[in-house]
Parts: sequence; structure tokens; C-alpha cells
Amino acid sequence: MEGLKKVAVICVLRQGSKFLLLKRFKEPNKDTYVPVGGKVDAYENPYDAALREVREEAGIVVPAMRLCGTLVETSPVKYNWMSFVYEAEIEIFTPPLCNEGILEWHDFQYIESFPTPKTDFFIYQYLLEKRPFAFNAVYDQNLHLLSMIEEFSQTQVV
Repeated sequence: MEGLKKVAVICVLRQGSKFLLLKRFKEPNKDTYVPVGGKVDAYENPYDAALREVREEAGIVVPAMRLCGTLVETSPVKYNWMSFVYEAEIEIFTPPLCNEGILEWHDFQYIESFPTPKTDFFIYQYLLEKRPFAFNAVYDQNLHLLSMIEEFSQTQVV
């Protein structure tokens, strides 16, 4: 049904302040740098989906991932998501080829110098500060971010 949220996982792989990001080949977020992740399959729980997406996109098996927060994205068009955000601290490795995009390591201090979804900067910042979050992002019909609130503290971040 039109407008229903899709359930997804965002899998942040990092070593300190360096993040493994994927420059996406296709929508959503084509040509932007995002963490690996994807939709939760039917009959799959979010944790298992996170482990699967890391294995499929980054070519590695992580022993465990930590749930860090959520990101709910709402728009009046087809872009409507409920994402569980997981994190794993891993060793830096040479990323494999990925059919979803190009995997590259990037340091947080340079994140704002290349294209990423506006929501992601705050996700990385909260992860580095070890702060849990429940972000609620609202977009207009052109998918411009209108507002984002962190619901635990009721803080407007955008």
C-alpha cells in the first residue's frame, strides 16, 4: 500500500572515526555515500538482516552488531522508511567489489565534504559520542529534509 513504511537496517561499520561507506549506484540515495544496509526480508528480524547485509555488501562476517538507534523517515511521496541502525567496530580492510556501489573508508572529519544524506551526519555523530538516538525525519514532496528531531531528548537537530 502506498505510503507504508519499509523496514530496513543501516549497518555502520567503523574503525574509530573512520567509516566504511558505499557510494550507491541506484536509488534511493544514488551517488551519495551511505553505510551498507538494506530492507529486512519477510520473516527476518532486523539483527539477522544487519548481519546478512554486511556479509552481502561488504563481504565480511562480523561476530556481533550493536543496536544504536532508529531513523524514521516520512515523506508525502514513496520515500518512507523505518530503519534500525546497527554498528560494528571492525579492523580496516580493503573493501571488495560490491554490486550496490563502491565501498570506501572515510574519516568523520571529512564527511560533510562529499555527498551523504543529511540524516547520516547526525547518526555518525551520535555513534561517536556513544549516545542512543531515535531520529524522526520529515521530508517535503521533493525529498528535501524539512526537520529532524531526536525523540529521546526532544531535540531538533535539523
